[in-house]
Amino acid sequence: MDAAELIEDYTPGDFWFATSRHTIFGSGSRLTFTDTDVSALSDEVPAALAGNPGSLAVGVLPFDTTATPGYLVVPETVQVTGPAHPAAAGLPRLTIDGPAAVRAVPEPVGHVEAVARAVRALPDRGLRKVVLARALDLEFPAGVPVRSVLHNLVKDNPHGYTFAAALPGDRSLIGATPELLLSRSGRRVVSHPHAGSAPRSADPVTDRENAERLASSRKDHVEHAVLSEAIVETLRPFCRNLHVPSSPSLVSTPTMWHLSTMVTGELVDPDVTALHLAGALHPTPAICGSPTEEARQLVGELEPFDRGYYAGTVGWMDAQGDGEWAVSIRCAEVSESRLRLYAGGGIVPASDPKAELDETSAKFQTLLRAMGLDL
Repeated sequence: MDAAELIEDYTPGDFWFATSRHTIFGSGSRLTFTDTDVSALSDEVPAALAGNPGSLAVGVLPFDTTATPGYLVVPETVQVTGPAHPAAAGLPRLTIDGPAAVRAVPEPVGHVEAVARAVRALPDRGLRKVVLARALDLEFPAGVPVRSVLHNLVKDNPHGYTFAAALPGDRSLIGATPELLLSRSGRRVVSHPHAGSAPRSADPVTDRENAERLASSRKDHVEHAVLSEAIVETLRPFCRNLHVPSSPSLVSTPTMWHLSTMVTGELVDPDVTALHLAGALHPTPAICGSPTEEARQLVGELEPFDRGYYAGTVGWMDAQGDGEWAVSIRCAEVSESRLRLYAGGGIVPASDPKAELDETSAKFQTLLRAMGLDL
């Protein structure tokens, strides 16, 4: 069964992780690991998988690993198949009934005010960057049609990482992120950070202009440099032969342009697992800010919600310590009747509050488009 057909077997609570190289589908729960200590999780998981060829641990780490536990599951069954695309492009789009209610958290004017406060706070707090997010709460009286949303996300996103993962309390995290936090295959390590964004446009001329404007934006290059420098400095003690391009590249999703840098290296110690490396990198300046602790404190002061597993990381690891962990953005947390969408943006001294609001609106489109909504 190929990935385009496999999506029809998904039910909430299952694990889905589709990339341009393969698709991983896990169902059921044989073992569960939950801990605020990522190093402990990294040690426990390979030991639990030892002697079970083909077994994987799959799941999520939260935004704040000091306050919310990571949640990993060893599925009862795991199917690994090829990429969903190009076959998924031919899938029919599923129609989803609109929500009965939509609520912005905070209201748009509140986010603009928060960004303005953040810009003023940067020099006072010694911050190079902070990331602020906002949310949309959608209420579905008949229950959230999770499989239909995932089906449309898979159809819409041939690149990046389309995912669904179980959360504690019969909840799920679902989304399509462009950003790879960390992959490990043997001694090869890859991180593909993204920072600096511009919206796509249906008009080819406007779309090209948006891309060119992003490519030449000093503000966005400064924001990206904060991120790529942090990734390199974190990986340096673990890796030799680190390769870092001299300048970022333009990449795109169906809804956004981004600046990205592909960082590759070779592990010095082959016993360092993918989950250990992901825990060392997380949270990056792409989803928190720099310096990390000061940025996280400001996020807590300015955002009127707990991020939970938004802006965390989602992925998998095997008994050898290989795995892939993607940054959990362009995503939503799902309960029985509510879908909470999240979108954020990096704030630097040159940020314009209204432009930052527009950026979050563009980033919401990944999920809204999958639901056939124009909000």
